[in-house]
Amino acid sequence: MPSFKAPLDDIRYLLHEVHDIGQLAALPGYEDATPEMIDEVLKGGASFCEDVLFPLNQSGDAEGVHLEQGAVRTPAGFKEAYARYAADGWTAVSADARYGGQGLPEMVRFVMEEMLCSANLSFSMYPGLSHGAYSALMSHGSDELKDRFLPKLIDGTWGGTMCLTEAHAGTDLGILRTRAEPAGDGAYRITGQKIFISAGEHDLTENIVHLVLAKLPDAPAGTKGISLFLVPKYLPTEEGTPGTRNGVTCGSVEHKMGIKASATCVLDFDNAMGWMVGEPHKGMRAMFVMMNGARLAVGLQGLGLSEVAYQNALAYAKERLQGRALTGPKNPDGPADPILVHADVRKGLLRIKALNEGMRALAYWVGIQIDVAHKHPDATVREAADDMVALMTPVIKAFLTDKGFDNTNIALQTLGGHGYIKEYGLEQYVRDARIAQIYEGTNAVQALDLVGRKLPMEGGRLVRRFFERVKADVDTAAAIDDLADFAKALGASLYQLQKATMLLAERGFANPDEVGAAATEYLHLMGYVAVGWQWLRMATVSRQHLADGHGDRRFHEAKLKTARFYFTRLLPEAGTLLTAIQAGAGAIMALDASEF
Repeated sequence: MPSFKAPLDDIRYLLHEVHDIGQLAALPGYEDATPEMIDEVLKGGASFCEDVLFPLNQSGDAEGVHLEQGAVRTPAGFKEAYARYAADGWTAVSADARYGGQGLPEMVRFVMEEMLCSANLSFSMYPGLSHGAYSALMSHGSDELKDRFLPKLIDGTWGGTMCLTEAHAGTDLGILRTRAEPAGDGAYRITGQKIFISAGEHDLTENIVHLVLAKLPDAPAGTKGISLFLVPKYLPTEEGTPGTRNGVTCGSVEHKMGIKASATCVLDFDNAMGWMVGEPHKGMRAMFVMMNGARLAVGLQGLGLSEVAYQNALAYAKERLQGRALTGPKNPDGPADPILVHADVRKGLLRIKALNEGMRALAYWVGIQIDVAHKHPDATVREAADDMVALMTPVIKAFLTDKGFDNTNIALQTLGGHGYIKEYGLEQYVRDARIAQIYEGTNAVQALDLVGRKLPMEGGRLVRRFFERVKADVDTAAAIDDLADFAKALGASLYQLQKATMLLAERGFANPDEVGAAATEYLHLMGYVAVGWQWLRMATVSRQHLADGHGDRRFHEAKLKTARFYFTRLLPEAGTLLTAIQAGAGAIMALDASEF
């Protein structure tokens, strides 16, 4: 049976030592969010994830969801767990206090999201979608819609969804067919079908608030003609309770490779009553609030699954006796040595460890930038933070989920045949992790967003700011003997990233296929540099602790050793990515369709 323990030591190290979580309490509205208070909140969250959600993970996967006469029943224990989750206030952690939220920093929700995904990814989908609906409504909803729906979303009484995809229109939302007809008094009648709707129907909440993309009768063609509508499962009464059933039903649930306890639904809208969120034909602007938040959350899914897979693979490697170390027995009194003595096993586990800790550092840093962008009194500081969030969103989504899937596979491989059977839990992590590379915009779409939109944005300001931040830390570390090798390696990879950036800018004007051909490699190159930057920051902190004799010596020594592995064994992959980018689009686009 698998196990899970929230990595609180590493979380506290990042929040207190590397990222200085204390800066958040200085932001307006976050005065009560002291490091001590945040620690207590996350300690409680860790306990909930370990004791309540994790025990339901395998059983939920085995049972899945059941559709019975249009109603979805979640697996045994989910309803009770959700009731406790809402009662304990987890649905309200970072929500606005004006509507019943706790008003804590977004950073706190980031950390909680990772732990939820490690413990039970399927369960995390339900409150995760609700938070996304809250965010979109908070940013673009009218005061009337906010007053009617936000308190229920925040306290967890009602759930939420995002309804984008149609059978004929996946990523290409401009060709969607769902229609919205004015019904008078500011209401609309929504008709159409949406597929792949996570949490589209379930028994955890008394009502579900669907945010639906549709087109008005006079809508322009393409994405410029999309509007966003709020369509509840039950129409609220004047007292705010669920009333008449609306014209939205679940036609079927998908039978999936993974996240089987998460209801992925086909929803049929038949003259359903809804209200517009935002302005006519500006629905994508409103929905992108939800989509960008979801993309960051999906990145944390990759990280969360990679963490729990690592924990179980490591435990197995320490206990499983198989063969002898090449340098002589390490367990002479036993029949064989633990497989952790073997270099290839260690290499795989170290790869996961180095990526997990570096990706966690990067994700948490982005979480803090969100809070700074929302709350800092200085507009210049807010702009700089917002630039980093925009630039890193596709990187967090795609790099963390690509590496998360790779890492769950490496963890499974560590167990050998035992990894392939259900009892040990690793095969579920592989299956669950696979979807994260697909939904909320496939990772290829994220790469195109990074290269095609984020790099040229504001005349290249976003990427220049990122380069400047990394370069400043490289220059500082280069003057410190113990860090000079790390700084040199990161500096070289930063140069490779800058070279790739210039190459794409030059080639892209002449041939857009050059951008498409290089986009995924470019995103991974940026991911390796961004994670390497975080490792340099961690190495700087841990080196200073060791020099001062502060903290847990073994903890900080392990950080430096893991940093060395990252800089010597993983970061060099940036060079291979640059080589692929330099090769251009020629070989990719040369074949005629008939030659495949």
